[in-house]
Amino acid sequence: MASNEKIDKAYSHNGSDVESNNAFHSGETGQGLHRQLKNRHIAMISIGGVIGTGLFLGTANALRHGGPVGMLLGYITVGTVCWATMISLGEMVAYLPISGGHIKLAERFVNPAFSFTMGWNYWYNWTIILPAELSAAAVLINYWNQNTQLNYAWITICLLVVVAINLCGAGVYGEAEFIFASIKVLTITGLIILGIVIDLGGGPNHDRLGFRYWKNPGPFVQYDGISGNTGRFLGWWAVITQAAFSFIGTEIVAIAAGEAKNPRRNLPKAIKRVYVRILLFYIGGTFVIGLLVPSNDPQLVLGTGTAASSPFVIAIQNAGIKGLPSLINACLLTSAWSAASSDLYTSSRALYGLALSHNAPQFLLRTTRRGLPYICLLVCASFSLLAFMGVSSGAGTVFNWFSNMTSIAGLLTWFGINLTYIRFHKGLKVQGFDRRKLPYIGPLQPYASWYALFMTVLFCVFSGFDVFLKGEWDTATFVTTYLPLGLFPVLYIGAKMYYRQPIIKPQDMDFISNIAEIEAEDYDEPPPKNKFEAFWQWLTQDVFFSRS
Repeated sequence: MASNEKIDKAYSHNGSDVESNNAFHSGETGQGLHRQLKNRHIAMISIGGVIGTGLFLGTANALRHGGPVGMLLGYITVGTVCWATMISLGEMVAYLPISGGHIKLAERFVNPAFSFTMGWNYWYNWTIILPAELSAAAVLINYWNQNTQLNYAWITICLLVVVAINLCGAGVYGEAEFIFASIKVLTITGLIILGIVIDLGGGPNHDRLGFRYWKNPGPFVQYDGISGNTGRFLGWWAVITQAAFSFIGTEIVAIAAGEAKNPRRNLPKAIKRVYVRILLFYIGGTFVIGLLVPSNDPQLVLGTGTAASSPFVIAIQNAGIKGLPSLINACLLTSAWSAASSDLYTSSRALYGLALSHNAPQFLLRTTRRGLPYICLLVCASFSLLAFMGVSSGAGTVFNWFSNMTSIAGLLTWFGINLTYIRFHKGLKVQGFDRRKLPYIGPLQPYASWYALFMTVLFCVFSGFDVFLKGEWDTATFVTTYLPLGLFPVLYIGAKMYYRQPIIKPQDMDFISNIAEIEAEDYDEPPPKNKFEAFWQWLTQDVFFSRS
């Protein structure tokens, strides 16, 4: 039986703990980050970080490569890895909702070198995705205005709005993301319902589709014309690669933990509920898409980057419904805008976490009186100017290379989270902590994290399999796919040589610091003030779950 003495010690409120925590959380200026994000903000930030172009547009390639069943199985497979990663992350950040999120946790439970590697990998990932999303927003506007010369103006407008939202602080960012994510949720929910109606013959053409396209052209696709089970397996694996990149972003909740109000109560709620909703949206969406559009539909290969490439839009047009494509494109535009705002928030807090761990210059710890890390924010915002490279063809090619590398970087973040949790779990066991007293307990642990760790490595190693097929070699694709995978151990070895600190032994792990402040901020959530707040609480917290 685990001793309760350790867990009681962790929860004890002593003066030295408060003092060390304040020094940790505040940074150089004595201000530090402020907890401004409410429960509904945290829930929608997690949802908004994932539901985007990967679901609305990326499923076109998934359907074309894997077929309806291959696509569905691919998203289910990656969904299990997402679930395992989220419950691992959730158990850690619910216990220690600190600034820097999993970057700082890696320092505590692995070693400073691993924190350095994870931090800079994560910062690169979200810093480069930011200009990519701004470029995507300009492309979406081209759906209505074909004059690409105006893309410079569209990018500038989107950039100014994104920077303005983040400069107003975490509270304003949370409200904006709540609105943007609500639009995403309503859009995907509406599209799934509409898709079911169309499939059952409720469209203007009254064509009842049923499972027609599961029979012809068939449930699977022979990838690259390769016959037999090999071709079908490669088609499924191509979906795995696409789906893995679509799910990246669920871990944003860890970065937001340091600014979450009432973290001990709100983070477990967000973790337990959000990943299930994400799986429902993705698996429900891919299932419906497989019913509506054949895998050999020529419109799936348009690759315009606008609503015209969405399988939902293709199905709507095939059913004879007019007007909705423009509405969907408008929703996609808000999605790209939301993603860009979230990218800037995440990258700036990741840089702040690096500075907290002394892996970045200490002047980055400066904050305003309202807890805004303005130096980190301005540094990360300056990289958004790379979006203008995407407008010109030559520079755009180079920019796309940088963007492609972020996919593997995101998977490596999942790898790091699961490895950190395995160490966290081991430390709890060795030090005699009672896991049953933690704010959130992930099921099937530590086996779930070992499964996710293995699968993320597998995804990374074989994500560029298509370049090894006969006649498909492409040097740029090979380099952009595998360079981040090679740089990760290089960064770790370099940092290990610099810090000269071994992997922290389980008995030496720190489960005590920061607990006093976290416990002091625990309180009961007030009830909704009006019917509007009650409705959104129902939609964002209770629509799929009971209160238990």
